Amino acid sequence: MFKAFEWMMAARYLRARRREGFVSVIAWFSLLGIALGVATLIIVMSVMNGFREELLSRILGINGHINVYGQTRDLTDYTSLSERLSQIDGVVSVTPTIEGQVMATGQGASSGAMVRGLTGDDFKKRKLLFDSLKAGSMDLFNQDQGVIVGARLAQKLGLWVGDKITLISPKGNITAFGTVPRMRSFTIAATFDVGMYEYDSSFIFMPLNAAQNYFRMKGVNYLEVMAPNADSTDQVTYNIMTELGRFGVNPIDWKRTNSSFFNALQVERNVMFMILTLIIIVAAFNIISGLIMLVKDKGKDIAILRTMGASRGSIMRIFLIAGASVGVFGTILGFILGLAFAENIETIRRWIETLSGNDLFAAEIYFLSKLPAIVDYGEVSLVVAMGLGLSFLATLYPSWRAARLDPVEALRYE
Repeated sequence: MFKAFEWMMAARYLRARRREGFVSVIAWFSLLGIALGVATLIIVMSVMNGFREELLSRILGINGHINVYGQTRDLTDYTSLSERLSQIDGVVSVTPTIEGQVMATGQGASSGAMVRGLTGDDFKKRKLLFDSLKAGSMDLFNQDQGVIVGARLAQKLGLWVGDKITLISPKGNITAFGTVPRMRSFTIAATFDVGMYEYDSSFIFMPLNAAQNYFRMKGVNYLEVMAPNADSTDQVTYNIMTELGRFGVNPIDWKRTNSSFFNALQVERNVMFMILTLIIIVAAFNIISGLIMLVKDKGKDIAILRTMGASRGSIMRIFLIAGASVGVFGTILGFILGLAFAENIETIRRWIETLSGNDLFAAEIYFLSKLPAIVDYGEVSLVVAMGLGLSFLATLYPSWRAARLDPVEALRYE
């Protein structure tokens, strides 16, 4: 156990006098370095967790967990196939879906868009979509007379609820003079804003019957299957293939559809963790250099303590306490700063944007309309443990060197 005089001597060495001020400055910089390293690591990991969770929730809130395709482009027997899918273990719901790319125009402006055709009941089942309705209502949509448009797309085209939006399909009508693009106007029944730029600026939801008429289809493109949760899709996909594989269905889950995107996020997250860990390692080296200078400066004091009966273990513990105190307080400070910043990061972002007048988080670039952060306390514990561990390791060599100092040699050259 550490003795009282060891704590007293360690505290005394950390309070530098005038001629020892440089050593104290190194200790303070070491403390701030570890604090900033721990805080930055907590903040960045929280933001990366937030990005993944927000993107995943929005992607799966609009798209199904599993898309079931047929052997041909159109699934004409989708009603009976939907009934069979609904009876498979793990399938929560089945949504017949039509999908097609169009050019949307209005008020002299135009933009590419993705049309999704589904029934009003299926739209209401998508909680993220239904809860994100910004203006208008489902009345016209349920009557197959209106479409629901992303709020940013409507704003880009200068349209509002009740206005007409013209959709032009590249797969047009074949005439004697060639293929004429298919053009039709729809009333905007409502707008939605899910907080993800890609969807809010390019998606249009159309009643299933209207989409079949517009795209000249008798069936649907695919069936969207919802599983109990995103992690259970492997088992549900296996169940679908086991039960319906003989009918030529091809189930593709969200992991395969978005694999490159989420793999890139994971790689970026791991690389950021490795890079930011170097900040803590550099700060730990500052502790080593500061303690070595402190040992050299306190050579005479160490010799006097040894002649007064202090053991080598006591000398080692004194410098262990001195060095570890810097690391412990730095880690605690970084832990507090990191959590406070991560929990209020969106407020801080808006405050900085107000002061600077610049958009720090453009939705067009980062997909999301606000900066997300989710604190994983397991990861936070790992970061804190790493900060404390590196701090203690950094004190071992200087403390051992202090304990091995020969008092006779130290006093001889003073």
